[in-house]
Amino acid sequence: MQDQAANNGASPRQNSCIVDGPIIVGAGPSGLAVAATLRKHSVPFTILERSDDIADLWTNRTYGRLRLHLPKVFCELPHVRFPPDFPAYPSKHDFLRYLHSYAAHFSIAPLFGRAVTRARFDEATSLWHVTAAVEGGEATEYVSRWLVVASGENAEVVVPRVKGKERFGGEVLHSSEYKSGERFKGKRVLVVGCGNSGMEMCLDLCEHGAIPFMSVRSGVHVLPREMLGTSTFGIAMKLLRWLPVKLVDGFLLLVAKMILGSTEKYGLKRPKLGPLEIKGVTGKSPVLDVGAWSFIKSGDIKVVAEVESLGCNGARFVDGNEMAFDAVIFATGYRSNVPSWLQDGGFFTEDGKPRSRWPGNWRGPNGLYCVGFSGRGLLGAGADALRAATDIAARWQQQEETTVAAAAATISPV
Repeated sequence: MQDQAANNGASPRQNSCIVDGPIIVGAGPSGLAVAATLRKHSVPFTILERSDDIADLWTNRTYGRLRLHLPKVFCELPHVRFPPDFPAYPSKHDFLRYLHSYAAHFSIAPLFGRAVTRARFDEATSLWHVTAAVEGGEATEYVSRWLVVASGENAEVVVPRVKGKERFGGEVLHSSEYKSGERFKGKRVLVVGCGNSGMEMCLDLCEHGAIPFMSVRSGVHVLPREMLGTSTFGIAMKLLRWLPVKLVDGFLLLVAKMILGSTEKYGLKRPKLGPLEIKGVTGKSPVLDVGAWSFIKSGDIKVVAEVESLGCNGARFVDGNEMAFDAVIFATGYRSNVPSWLQDGGFFTEDGKPRSRWPGNWRGPNGLYCVGFSGRGLLGAGADALRAATDIAARWQQQEETTVAAAAATISPV
């Protein structure tokens, strides 16, 4: 990189920095996968990461018992397999060990503590100008022909507005702050949300002697993590090669009912659309059960209605019931923050997702790329990374050849 200081006395002070190769925003799995593939093509890059380490979500905003919900073969990043001694469903700590080894293997060294505040494309120069601030206010503008958005679908927490939340006398936290159920032993805990995180936190609370209640607002598909001795996800992927989504959904629901029984009986109404179809339409994943279902059936995890409001001592639900609680955990997910900093002319929607649907959602106009926004997890992020990095490498090579040809043209024959 070439530093070009441009301090005009304004506050905060801003430097300008022209970089070789693309700018990658985000050092999570998506950003690392792009960087690794670029390294394979001998293309330089610069990664800007707002936190102080790689994979901030996995490092700082996940609970201790978390494991990958899909088998490891579906969660590997491009070019490097998981170690053979890893379990079928690696733990959070296994996965972080893999990511750090991955970064070291490809000599990936992100610029940490750089929070991107603005990215704009300059039509006159055909260059991206990306402003990143460090703690203390100093900002640097990085300039490149290419910009890779790899900040992810889970950049910011989502906490719904609930009437009376400020009056609640107990503890209120988001699932990103939850580490273990140990400190909730003997306490009545309301978990708002019934996705994979909400279900697993209820399980963790049960195993630590807490009394969890799970608030359900809408329908949810609960599937066993494994069917017929193999991964449910793996079965679905194989069947989708030959059968339409509706038929595969029908098969999954039939087997799920045989294994789990009726979920409606215990307050978990299934949506009208099947688990794969609803995933494709809304991005909402089915719950892959890792043990919570047995506690729901036994009554140790109590399913309750949507929260209407919170009071000093507890919650009131839309069905009119009121209950006392010691703590409330919002397992209400995350959102993209791309609209807050990217000026892209409309490639991204207001909720921070590409307007183009998969598989054509990885490339935008003017050298803009996005990785990890397909709603297809780590498998999709890896595929996006391969496409984006390969495309950038081809353009980089073309640029290099043009530069060499231009230089050769200036040399007069002897």
